[in-house]
Formats: sequence, C-alpha cells, structure tokens
Amino acid sequence: MSSLAAATRDHVEFRTDPSRYRHWRLAFDGPVATLTMDVDEQGGLVPGYELKLNSYDLGVDIELYDAAQRLRFEHPEVRTVVLTSGKEKIFCAGANIRMLAAAAHATKVNFCKFTNETRNGMEDATAHSGQTWIAALNGTASGGGYELALACEHIMLVDDRSSAVSLPELPLLGVLPGTGGLTRVVDKRHVRRDLADYFSTKSEGVSGRRAVAWRLVDEAVPRPRWSESVASRAAEFAARSSRPDGATGIALPPLAKTRTGEAIAYRYLHAVLDRDRGCVEVTVRGPAEPAPTGIAQVHRQGADFWTLAVTRELDDLILDLRTNEAELGTWVLRTEGDAERVLAYDALLLEHAGDWLAGEIVLYLKRTLKRLDVTSRSILALIEPGSCFAGSLLELALAADRSYHLFGVFEDVDPDAAPAAVTVGPMNLGPLPMGNDLTRLRTRFYGDPDGLAAVEAQAGRPLPADEAEKLGLVTFAPDDIDWAEEVRIAIEERSSFSPDALTGLEANYRFAGPETIETKIFGRLSAWQNWIFYRPNASGPDGALRKFGTGQRADFDRKRV
Repeated sequence: MSSLAAATRDHVEFRTDPSRYRHWRLAFDGPVATLTMDVDEQGGLVPGYELKLNSYDLGVDIELYDAAQRLRFEHPEVRTVVLTSGKEKIFCAGANIRMLAAAAHATKVNFCKFTNETRNGMEDATAHSGQTWIAALNGTASGGGYELALACEHIMLVDDRSSAVSLPELPLLGVLPGTGGLTRVVDKRHVRRDLADYFSTKSEGVSGRRAVAWRLVDEAVPRPRWSESVASRAAEFAARSSRPDGATGIALPPLAKTRTGEAIAYRYLHAVLDRDRGCVEVTVRGPAEPAPTGIAQVHRQGADFWTLAVTRELDDLILDLRTNEAELGTWVLRTEGDAERVLAYDALLLEHAGDWLAGEIVLYLKRTLKRLDVTSRSILALIEPGSCFAGSLLELALAADRSYHLFGVFEDVDPDAAPAAVTVGPMNLGPLPMGNDLTRLRTRFYGDPDGLAAVEAQAGRPLPADEAEKLGLVTFAPDDIDWAEEVRIAIEERSSFSPDALTGLEANYRFAGPETIETKIFGRLSAWQNWIFYRPNASGPDGALRKFGTGQRADFDRKRV
C-alpha cells in the first residue's frame, strides 16, 4: 500500500508531496521539466493487484495531480513539461485492469472522474499558464496511457516498429476509454470518424507513419534520434511560452487538516458529517484579515494568501467527500465573514491579472469550482446573517442546485443582526467559467439576456433577500418563521429520492448552453459509466473485465439496448 496517497482503513487521502511519490519523478532543466512515469508495481492503493507495465490506479493519479499543481505554483520558470516513461518500450498500459475488475461501481466512477479532471488541468496549463505539455511516448501507450498523451498539446511516438498507440477498451474489456479518449480523438485531434472507428476496435492500435497520417500523434521519431528530438521540441515550445522570466515560485506546504468520523476541519473550512440526515454541512470562512495592499504581499504570503488557502482546502474537501462519503448525498453550503473583504481579495487578484501568481490563483479557483459542478451530490446554499456570499464566494451559491436566502433575521437568535445580502462582483462576470465556457451567471440566465443584464447592473451592491429573489439570483427567500421548516424539508426530500435519478437530473440541468469538449466528456462519461460499467457484459461474472487475462472469452448478452 502506498505510504502517502494511501487508502487508510477509513478513507483515501489526497494530500501528498514529491518526497513521498512512489510512481513519478520530476526533473528540471531550466525552462523544461521532465515528469517521468515509473510506476511501482507493488505500490497499489489497496492490496490485490500489481501495477504492471506502468498501469495506474487512483494513487498514481493523485501523485500526478499533485505534480501538476506544483509545476504551476512552485516552478513558474517551467515553460514545457515533458511527460514520458521510465520503463523500457512501454509508456503506459492505462488503468489497471485487475483494479477495475475488483473495484465497486462507485469507486470506478470516482476514479475516472478524478483522472478526467487531472487531464483537463494539464490542458488548462497549456492553454492558460504557458506550461505546454508534451507527451514523449518512448514505448506503447494503451488505453488510459494514450489518454494521458491526448491531454498533452503535442504527442511524439518512438518509431521502432513495435511501439503503438491504442484504445483497446472496447475489443478487450467491453467498456470504453474512461478519460475522454474518444472525444479527444475526434474533437481535439480531428481524427476522421471512420478512422477513429477502426482505431478504437483494433486492440493492437496504430504505429509509425500511419499514426501520424491519421492525426493520432504529431510525429513519429526513430529511436536513434529520440532524445535529441524530444529535447529540441521541448525547447521549441518553451521559446513560445508567455511564462515570466526570473519568477520565483511559492511553496505548497501540507494542508492542516483534522478528520474524524463526524467532521473535517481546515483553517477556513469546516464540514459536519451528518449521517442521520445523509448530508454534509460545510461552512466556508471569509478572510480573517484585510486584503494585502499590493501584489508583492501576495507573493510573500504565498500559500497563506486567503484565496489560495481556501481554494486548496475546498479542493481537498470536495475530493475527500466525493471519494470517501458516497452516502452523504446532499451538501449544504454556508459562508461566514466580511463580504467586503472577499471582494477586496478578488479585486486585488483581478487588478494584477498579468502577474503569474495572481493568474494561477484565479485559474486554480476556476478548476476547483468546476470540480464542484461535476460532483454527483445535491448542493444547497443557505444565505443567512453573517454570511459573505460575494464575488468569488457567491460562485458557491451560483453552483448550488438551490439557494435559500433568509428574509430578515433570526428574531429569537439575534434580532439586531444585519440581514444577509449577496453581492455580484467582477469575479462573477468572466474569470471563473464553467465547463461550458459560460460563467455561472450566464448559465443561470441562459436565454434570458434581460435577466442577466438586470443582475449585472446591480454588480457591487449588496442585495437583500427580496431583491435577490426578484432578480433570480436565489431560489427562495423564506422568513424566520418558515426558514427551518423549508430547509428541513429540502434536505429530507433530497435524501428520500433515488441517488441514481438525482445524479442524472443534476447532470442534465447544470450545464445549459453550448457543448464543449469538456461538457461532452463529462456528460458522456456519466452516461456510459453508469450504464456500461454496470452491465454484465463488462462487470458480470462472465464479463470482459472479469475474463481479461484468463484465456477465456467473455460471454456477451448480444441484445442491443
């Protein structure tokens, strides 16, 4: 069992650092970083399988995610990331089949969702951070291994008459590529449909010149020229980068976190695990101190800067709850603190949008909120006196499936309290788009330009419950008399519904508007995983996942459904 990204008796832990990696090596040469995949066969997250041929499980991907984060924050000098393998003639065999065959359905789904998000983050680094990822396939890349390559901007394949790229999931396993492979092949790399069909039904894959001609890779390089060509290509992409010269990174120290069976606590977040009601009550605290006066102070504060600190905590909490608390199906979100301070932190970051660290913090917040969007949990936001749903924290309420905004105050608790308000800020108007490339406000008011304009006209002004409800910013605005009962009914009702139906319901309406590669990947992922992965043809006792490697053929139910 891996010592850091380990499945303890009770839960999977997502916190790690390079000193404890078992599966990856990071090396730096000026503007070029090399991330080498060298999976420890005995380093599985749980016992019962060996990670042969650089195959991976969740533990391997937890380390990859951590490395990608550190490249962005700790190494601003890096302009090109070369992703390669430490194994001879094998890049990566993809997700470990024994692990998938033995894993519970929810485990498989969460695993694929997390790996998708990590690969989306690699693409985000290329698109927005000036860190271009290159896949240097020094051997065969199969299944999820090729999907790793597909997340890179440029794919180099060694041309040695044996190395190939393939997506063999359909012919060998009775499933489909789980990390967006089919979508990226046709939508990102523009492989022709008929060629993609042939490629995805041939377990041996495609190699050499044919792989280049079909756009499956960008270049095939003879082995004698391999090292020279990879170095040359990395330097070429580094020369194009917008990454700053002479920048100094910031350290990402371990998160301070306390976890019990009843609660998860960080510096700015606290989550109560209410198993009786099947929900988690999450409170996010606003800044304890006023915003720094300039960007130099942000750099000095580093990981202690509130926006970065709270984003790291929220990221970890989402992953922890999503992976370890599958039966807590409703998340209730609250905030507490000074809304003006939240807006001041937002303003500081946006004022210095050209600064590499300010930019990375906003991009990280964007990615973390996207993780919330695709989480299969019901989300309720409660806006009460003392809350600070403003700007970046208002995004939590906009991401919720419903929001309840107290009209007035709790008369029997604090009749002199200031009524709760919500404030639209610049962070809500563009910097934090969803997977559909629209802001959460634009998604909320999709097809209603007048409604959106009315909300945008109120930007910067704290809006009490009656105005927020009238504008459509919140769902309901009950008063003190009705508040407790309405919230109770909402939580109990959610717990009474089928979790499967709720997952489908939420996935359908959260992403209004145009489709993107990202929404296609997650939408199709939800559909096929929750059907194909559950079908006997894949996961039954005679299914392809169970029969793989036994020498026996799977026994398929031949009916098309």
